[in-house]
Amino acid sequence: MTLVARAFQIADRAADALGIGAQPTRLESLLAAAERRSGVAGSTPDHIEAPLRALLHAYETEADLSLFGRMAVRWDMVRFLANLMRLHEEERRDPALLSQPIEAPLLITGLPRSGTTFLHGLLAEDPGNLVPRCWQTIFPYPLPGERPGSDARARRVDRQLRGFTRIAPEFRGVHPLDSRTPQECTEITAHSFMSLRFDTTHHIPSYRRWLDATGHESAYRMHRRFLQHLQAQAIGATAPGSRRWVLKSPDHVFAFDALSIVYPDARLVFVHRDPLKVLPSVAKLTEILRAPFTRRIDRRQIGQQVGDHWARGVAAMMDADRRELFPHGRVLHLHYRELVAAPVETVARLYRHFGMEFTPEARGRIADAVRSRPQGGYEHQAYRFEEHGLDVACERERFAAYTAHFAVETEMDAPRPSPPRGGRGVAAAPLPIAPPA
Repeated sequence: MTLVARAFQIADRAADALGIGAQPTRLESLLAAAERRSGVAGSTPDHIEAPLRALLHAYETEADLSLFGRMAVRWDMVRFLANLMRLHEEERRDPALLSQPIEAPLLITGLPRSGTTFLHGLLAEDPGNLVPRCWQTIFPYPLPGERPGSDARARRVDRQLRGFTRIAPEFRGVHPLDSRTPQECTEITAHSFMSLRFDTTHHIPSYRRWLDATGHESAYRMHRRFLQHLQAQAIGATAPGSRRWVLKSPDHVFAFDALSIVYPDARLVFVHRDPLKVLPSVAKLTEILRAPFTRRIDRRQIGQQVGDHWARGVAAMMDADRRELFPHGRVLHLHYRELVAAPVETVARLYRHFGMEFTPEARGRIADAVRSRPQGGYEHQAYRFEEHGLDVACERERFAAYTAHFAVETEMDAPRPSPPRGGRGVAAAPLPIAPPA
């Protein structure tokens, strides 16, 4: 435990003793703080009350938030609300913002920790592509009194990320990130308060059940609206005519129907990898992300959640493929091993498949990025299945239909299945019907 993390632990105990932070976070208080932050008065965001109340209730009753966790949740919620108020104000000033066309976006998805982030980063090197950067998703517009431009916001985000790595030093090794890194779409959909991003960073099962029952269409309409704002600011600052969005999130697999409605011309890239290399890595990343915000980490619960979650995810991928939800000409399936063995050639194949021009400049920049960031900047990590209650043989059996359907090459052998463990662990759960990155 770092000195910073230890200091927060001591502060948490002191707060308990003094009764500080025991009161629930109230929506009205968040809205008032967001108005002060945004400088926009009387602009309550539309359609956010039900999802935000569901999320706040789960935080209060299930997440077991530490003092730092409560502070972080409040900061997060106020930031999202302030951003929404600012989007609304910009739309009031310029209604044409919502006429910005988001044409044929390219969406990268698949299992997490399978090369999706690596591929997204390579495509971001092409100046003909637009990607949402980390600083843009956190601060899409300058704060009141701040001069236009990205530098101040990017520096602020870098300071925040450095602060987080002092609390969670393992994070940078498993998920390198700075202010200009291409960011996942879950940070955008979080502005609707309907995002699986919250379910990753906190144990909030009631919110996840609410989100599953509600669906994702509203979140993706928010996603499109957010891109329109970023695109309007990017015009003139990027390559002429550059409006080709390249986006990424493994969680897109849980929202295929919403995607097909909001982005009917979307092009999808699936990256496939052996689930046995994915699951322990995702479980460890989930543990690292949650640890600073909660008083209690249950590794077996995390392992069970990750296994069940991605069993549903691969079922959704197979179902979408069987239904041909997206025309085959707009879908490309890649495999982790081919991507890491020949990244430039794999990107060239992607461009050919979608009829996109792979310019000499783009090829050169991507080749330079591969040389300068071996393995995408990730450190070598060793993961143990048993650390999170996962059973190698049972997970191999559970994901067998997925690996067969997409011809996914196995990267590790599995022993004979273990005897049932009374439903205690992930291994007893059936396949639902319904990174290095």
